[in-house]
Amino acid sequence: MGINRCFNIMDFRRIAKRKLPAPVFHYLDGGADDEWSLRRNTDAYNEYELLPSHLSDVSSIDTRSTLFGQPVDLPLMIAPTGANRLFHRDGEPAVAKAADESGIPYSLSTVGTTAIDDIAAIGSNPKMFQIYVLKDRELTRHFVQRCKDSKYTALCLTADTPVAGNRERDEVYGMMATARPALASVPSMLRHPGWLYRAVIRKDMELVNIASALPNMKFTDTSVKEFLDGQLDRSLTWKDVEWLAAEWGGPLVIKGLQTVEDCRNAANSGATAVMLSNHGGRQLEGTPAPVDCIADVADALRDRLEIICDGGIRRGTHIVKSLALGANACSIGRAYLYPLAAGGQAGVERGLGLLRDELRRTMALLGCDSVSKLGRNYVRKRI
Repeated sequence: MGINRCFNIMDFRRIAKRKLPAPVFHYLDGGADDEWSLRRNTDAYNEYELLPSHLSDVSSIDTRSTLFGQPVDLPLMIAPTGANRLFHRDGEPAVAKAADESGIPYSLSTVGTTAIDDIAAIGSNPKMFQIYVLKDRELTRHFVQRCKDSKYTALCLTADTPVAGNRERDEVYGMMATARPALASVPSMLRHPGWLYRAVIRKDMELVNIASALPNMKFTDTSVKEFLDGQLDRSLTWKDVEWLAAEWGGPLVIKGLQTVEDCRNAANSGATAVMLSNHGGRQLEGTPAPVDCIADVADALRDRLEIICDGGIRRGTHIVKSLALGANACSIGRAYLYPLAAGGQAGVERGLGLLRDELRRTMALLGCDSVSKLGRNYVRKRI
């Protein structure tokens, strides 16, 4: 089956599973502990019903919106995910080009495999850089300045990773989030010689932004988990968010929040947006699905913050439900990584196109001609 026979996001997953070494696929696909939160992120959408308003004029559907003060063609953005060249040789640039074609913002991860300025040069769509506040504040300043120099639109602080989550699939399948796989994973790697060549010989999967900032550290010889566990500052507080907001001076997003109290603290500390997220079910097991957090946060803080629902999006109906509950936009991770693994840039373009078409079709069937008009009158939670 090729990407032209993919008719929804989960069709790409089947191709990705075939194309990737088992440890790499399960690193992409897995979550923490028993993966309850991972499954719940998508399953929770089934608890919301759409309430159509028939005999409404839907001859024209307007999906345009704004995010971070910039116009976007869809209320959707690319979430930051690490080391995209693990999944396809073209990595982050393929995704950034597809995002630009779709008119949506692109986010680059600190642990990406493409340089900050190289992503900045791709297209004109808004760019966001995901950052960690590290023990070495000068290193954090280094990343902030590079983003300023490259004219990124927004900065995103990930708040839910004082330590890495317990991702047991990585242990089972031998994936250690590093370009040099564990010995147990070698047989599977050998069945994918192209991937192995790029990882070991070409070293395509180097974490270039960290490596350029710390040239004396060899990141191909240590796992991302070990690096982050050693470098992330567990003493981080909202005072540090205030410091980062002052350093950056532009749109600031806090990713990984789920409660009204934390979102209020974010607004009080200088953030302009929040990503309601449980890190794709990869960090703390047992946390609520992001869609279940939207309504309370929107009721309390939509006049102060942009609200982005991050996690579990697989269908255009999921986007509509999120917006109707009060989100300004949704962000996707696995929903573009499966297409990337399946077919590179063409795969991501097709995946985003399917979501766009599903969004437009759902709005027409719902009787709503503009995303700006989506509200609680179109959705209810099942009793």
